[in-house]
Amino acid sequence: MMRPGEERPVEGGACVSRLELLKLRAAERIDEAAERLGALSRAIWSEPELAYEEHRAHGVLTRFFECEPPAASWTVQPHYHLATAFRAEWEPPGVGATPRPLQLGFLCEYDALPGIGHACGHNLIAEVGAAAALGVKGALESLPGPPPPVKVVVLGTPAEEDGGGKIDLIEAGAFKNLDVVFMAHPSQENAAYLPDVAEHDVTVKYYGKASHAAAYPWEGVNALDAAVLAYNNLSVLRQQMKPTWRVHGIIKSGGVKPNIIPSYSELIYYFRAPSMKELPVLTKKAEDCFRAAALATGCTVEIKGGAHDYYNVLPNKSLWKAYIENGKKLGIEFISEDAMLNGSSGSTDFGNVTFVVPGIHPYFYIGSDALNHTEQYTEAAGSQEAQFYTLRTAKALAMTALDVIFKPELLERIKEDFKLKVQEEEFLNTVE
Repeated sequence: MMRPGEERPVEGGACVSRLELLKLRAAERIDEAAERLGALSRAIWSEPELAYEEHRAHGVLTRFFECEPPAASWTVQPHYHLATAFRAEWEPPGVGATPRPLQLGFLCEYDALPGIGHACGHNLIAEVGAAAALGVKGALESLPGPPPPVKVVVLGTPAEEDGGGKIDLIEAGAFKNLDVVFMAHPSQENAAYLPDVAEHDVTVKYYGKASHAAAYPWEGVNALDAAVLAYNNLSVLRQQMKPTWRVHGIIKSGGVKPNIIPSYSELIYYFRAPSMKELPVLTKKAEDCFRAAALATGCTVEIKGGAHDYYNVLPNKSLWKAYIENGKKLGIEFISEDAMLNGSSGSTDFGNVTFVVPGIHPYFYIGSDALNHTEQYTEAAGSQEAQFYTLRTAKALAMTALDVIFKPELLERIKEDFKLKVQEEEFLNTVE
């Protein structure tokens, strides 16, 4: 029996390592499932659901794994800690508890945006996670002889756009014992890493006093004025903000009728900074702006933070180098490392995951130059053209996962990168 690092002759006299043949088998398995995977993505895309409400997507995904041939090959736990989360596990027959199997996690997202549906392509994220897991399973099933001690875990993680489902799952222990996690996000380019930043959101409520706006406005206390002042205060603050900070928000409520002094207003704001060390600094400045508006107008103010802060995504250079190497074999053209490390980005609850387990969160082109969070991107995410790029990305993730399984030295480097980055963040947070 050949081992994964050994070589075997192929047509033409060349030699291909067993590991490379396993990677080919992973890609073949993904191609074999392409029709089912495309149907999975379309089912999620066609009926978009908001954070924590992804009941149909949850059902579609759990049935996908329950029905994956051969029957009952995946152990599926629906409603896993959250109503719309799930966990699906597979391990080769004969793998026992000793030694502890290497556990690889593949993450699926599937929540949509209000009003514009899957404008961030989370239907494709679900497809990539499912496809990559199938690819690894297919490759390992093709091995002759005793299988390696490996467990493939798929986690359905709801509510990335609002709330932070992955953080809920971290707190519930869902990521315990996972060794490396994989997912990929649609974009306009192929990047093994982008510096997704830390994020804190707040809801701000102003309480004033209603009055007739024409007959005796002096009797009123205008909560809309407070909201407008707060908005303008933050706009003025931008001059003193670091170039890497971001502040954006909306006035959600500002009155009910022009001839009634508004007694209530509400704003929702997001604050972003490159690290968890900087985020509280920005948040304090913004909250001072909110309180100043209340003082100026005579309103009372209530400032309430979101349930979870999103952490910045920690890079794992060993992991994304392996991903780039595999992606290039499939024809993926990546942006330069300089562009990658200095590119613009958003925020994700995957950042919190990278503080508890090594992981990779690459971005991938889907055949369109449309920008995320637009109607045009919604259309692109549901297109047939996006399927080629999505499955190609899934193959690259599966191939990288096989490297992790069969290259112990790579796994050690990944763990060391993770340890050093976490320690670096902890040190920076203690330095004044």
